[in-house]
Amino acid sequence: MAAVMAIACAATPALAQDAADPNPGKITVTGNVDLLNQYMFRGIRQNSTGVAVWPSGDLGLAVYSGEGSLKSAAINFGVWNSLHTGDTGQDSATGKLWYESDFYSTLSLGFGGGVGLGATYTAYTSPNNGFSTVKELMFKLSADDSAYMGKAALKPYAAVAFEMDTAAGSGQADGGAKAGKYLEVGIAPSYAGSKASLAVPVKVGMSLGDYYELAGVDNKFGYLSVAGLVTVPLGGTTSYGAWNLHFGAEFQKLGDTTKALNGGDDSQLIYSGGFGFTY
Repeated sequence: MAAVMAIACAATPALAQDAADPNPGKITVTGNVDLLNQYMFRGIRQNSTGVAVWPSGDLGLAVYSGEGSLKSAAINFGVWNSLHTGDTGQDSATGKLWYESDFYSTLSLGFGGGVGLGATYTAYTSPNNGFSTVKELMFKLSADDSAYMGKAALKPYAAVAFEMDTAAGSGQADGGAKAGKYLEVGIAPSYAGSKASLAVPVKVGMSLGDYYELAGVDNKFGYLSVAGLVTVPLGGTTSYGAWNLHFGAEFQKLGDTTKALNGGDDSQLIYSGGFGFTY
């Protein structure tokens, strides 16, 4: 679930805050720390034992706001990390906790009707050499239908990602022979209450070409994810920003390739909890 939040932070324009916000300017800082029982990247298991800790940070710059067809533009820079206590971290041959460190930059454009378009470049690196560096360019098209659907809004989106600078067995999420092309489609409905909010993201990850390779076969279906995330604000907006606690659960149904990379299990349950802030 922290991954869902990190993606949302990376793709959301950093718009100016209201008058009650201690930071009413065009720069927004967001951070999260989360604890999970299992780290699954697009259906691909990253640890078999122990727990994962995800510290992350994002800096958003609102660079444009207008009344024309282009309503807003923003640039985000961020870092995301995964620290493992188990077999791919402290208990690995290296004995090093720091399994993954990702660096990304996103350009987000907002248009009329709640339509958004984002482009993100990400470098996925492994400080303890658990995997080779993966470089990726992703494009995401989203629609916020809240103005038309109210509480029934689904907020659909589609994203396409392209792996870059690869070699056989290197620079690829599946460790395959060819650079992969990834497709993700989903919805992200949410419901806000007086004391807490609930988000229920549903998504499907698929291969557009060589993303889920297995024994020379590109399996198109990667995984189906259904999740729930409860966010509880802590004390409202303060001079130190807005803080929250969040708790999540996610079910992933896996395809042939992801099943094989998950030790033969065709599904996975993920539980998470953590805190975050926005200033």
